This record gives sequence, structure tokens and C-alpha cells, in this order.
Amino acid sequence: MASAALGLRVKSGWATAVLLVGTPAEPTVVDRREVQLADPRVPASRQPYHAALATHRAAGVKAAERLAKVVRQFARRSVPALVEGYRLAGHRICGAGIVVGSVVEPATIGNEHIRAHAEEGRLFRTVLEECLRDCGLRASIVVEKEIVALASRTLGVPEPSLRQSVSALGRPLRGPWRADEKSAALAAWMALKGRS
Repeated sequence: MASAALGLRVKSGWATAVLLVGTPAEPTVVDRREVQLADPRVPASRQPYHAALATHRAAGVKAAERLAKVVRQFARRSVPALVEGYRLAGHRICGAGIVVGSVVEPATIGNEHIRAHAEEGRLFRTVLEECLRDCGLRASIVVEKEIVALASRTLGVPEPSLRQSVSALGRPLRGPWRADEKSAALAAWMALKGRS
């Protein structure tokens, strides 16, 4: 059974997942999909910390805490279901990579609206990391704007060639191969390299 690695590009309420199999020298995309981290039946759970902006401070904090709990409960079902589905399909997942927009500490941000986005980014990142760990997978975190340079060093491939290679990974797939998918693929590729 070939090794597999999972890459995820986290967004607010969901993540783009890409599963690679093979070797670091010849990875192949076998799946790409969205995995929901927020409960679609509770639309406000996609941006739980925005609730604190719209209401009285104490009520907003309680609403944000309640919505963050909804996220944790939902992700604890959706992420293991994703991983278990891959395992049942015969994939031996050796590691994972999580791509995020930022790792800035929310408390250092003065603007309340930007701070709410940072809180949400941290929530979805940490929940995803915890869920993967519960599935027996260690995940590396990388900031999206740094991923190409880091992948270039990790994989030993010059950046221009790496950009071409990651674009080529998506050619056999139906539909567009967007930036989120490319980032998730690079994270999976580095996880594949790290575990080979």
C-alpha cells in the first residue's frame, strides 16, 4: 500500500482537503474536496466571533463561546469521517499539513473586526489540528504566503519548477485547480516527504 498524506487549506467554517499518494518524487492527487468545520444548520458558526461584534459585549461573548462549541462538536464528526473514509478506501495516511492565512495572536490586534477574523482563524486551525491528532495524525501548520518557499526547501525543488509541478498535479482532475487546492497539495506533499 502506497503512503498517502493529507493537506488542508483552512477557511472560515470549512477547509479544502487534498489527498496525495505515492512518493515525494512522484505524488498523485487521488481526492480533493471540501470538509465542513462549521455546522451548516447553524450558519453563524462559520464566523462565531463575529457574534460578539453585533451584540452587547457580555451577550456577544456568550454567543461566540456557544458557536465555538458548535464548531468543535461538528468538526469532531466531519474530520474523523473524512480520515476514516480515506482509510476505508485503502489509503495509509502518514501525515498531514494544515495551511492557514495567519498565525497572528488575536489579542495583539486592535481592530475588533480584524481580531474576530483572527480568533476564527485560530479556532478552525486548532480544532482541525486536534481532530487530526485524535485520528492519529500529526499535522504541521504553515502560513499560506510562506508555503511555496518552505516547500521548495523541504522538497529540494526550485520555486518555479515547484509551481509548475503543483499546477500539473491538478490537470487530471475535473474542474478547476485553485490556489486553495494547490496550497493544500503542497502541504500534503511536504507531509509525504517528511514521513517517507
